[in-house]
Amino acid sequence: MLRAFLLSAALIGAGLPALACTAVDMVAADKSVIAGRTMEWAFDMKWTLVSLPKGTKLTLTAPQDSGLAARDVETLYPVVGVGAGVIKGTPVLEGQNSEGLGMSANFLPGFTAYQKVTPQDKAAVEILTFGAWTLGRFANVKDLRAALETTRVWSDPEADTGPAPPLLHFVFTDRSGASIIVEYVNGQAQISDNIAHVLTNAPTYDWHLLNVRNYLSLSTVGVSSRQIGSADVTAIGQGGGMVGLPGDYTPPSRFVRAAFLRHGLTEPKTAAEAGEAVAHVLNTVDIPHGVAQSREGDGPLISDYTQWVAIKDLTHNRLTIADYNHRLHYLAIDLDPIFAQTAPMSKLVGDLPYPAAVKGAEVFAP
Repeated sequence: MLRAFLLSAALIGAGLPALACTAVDMVAADKSVIAGRTMEWAFDMKWTLVSLPKGTKLTLTAPQDSGLAARDVETLYPVVGVGAGVIKGTPVLEGQNSEGLGMSANFLPGFTAYQKVTPQDKAAVEILTFGAWTLGRFANVKDLRAALETTRVWSDPEADTGPAPPLLHFVFTDRSGASIIVEYVNGQAQISDNIAHVLTNAPTYDWHLLNVRNYLSLSTVGVSSRQIGSADVTAIGQGGGMVGLPGDYTPPSRFVRAAFLRHGLTEPKTAAEAGEAVAHVLNTVDIPHGVAQSREGDGPLISDYTQWVAIKDLTHNRLTIADYNHRLHYLAIDLDPIFAQTAPMSKLVGDLPYPAAVKGAEVFAP
């Protein structure tokens, strides 16, 4: 009872606009690794596609009272990702590097408490630099995990972070298929193997894994008929094994839905098939504008919606992306030429050159 009360209190106390993100990763039969995610938010965050070349300088700071001096490091690997342009420095919340390490940051309000930094600590990273640091400095999950054991991650309460504080947890996946969840709870790092290959939002990852036990009756195979008395009652359509699959947009329901579909679908054979499979799963958590609304007190009615979707091919260095207004026209990007650049680049996600519709008989052109 006490645990349930504390959980409810944490969720109620997290009276913040929801970042209803969902991340899914998948390995194809040919060992290609695909990791996709949706980004939901209620405000214009000026989402920006950014390119950070190898050798980009990062300043790693520590709280003033720790006595630790800021130190400059350079990225070892080029990075392409998406950052929030409304925040100074456009911190990277989604991305991948040239070595096939991918990252997605999801909102975790009510549970996130970053680490304290003391004079005895040797390494510290502020959360707004965390995305660029992880992707720019590490080639794979194994190396990153080792570094996180000795690095203190903290948050500057004075930083201007836009509509909400950066209360985040992360999923990292590399081209070997290794994947971890990184959370900061009660001032401690919680690093979990991503056994579900799914991440949503609050509560924490371990809670979601426990919650999945409530849905063990779900099945990809429905019952076709059943004898009830003297009547042979037949199913009225396919999909009966999924009766009870939650369809709302809360983080627990999206986790269950994405996990069930991700592990129930037919194994894709290639990177292209895996990309399509991930897209199909993410389609089931897509939020149209106006259907997930909330209001804080007497404030205005706001609506979360899926502002963009990104699908990373970590094996072949490709990115597929679409914003809310171009969901029928995903843009596929070969990242290797971008990784080879020596100057940073950026462009609003909404201004990317999405493929145009084909006109009339042009669809039959050779």
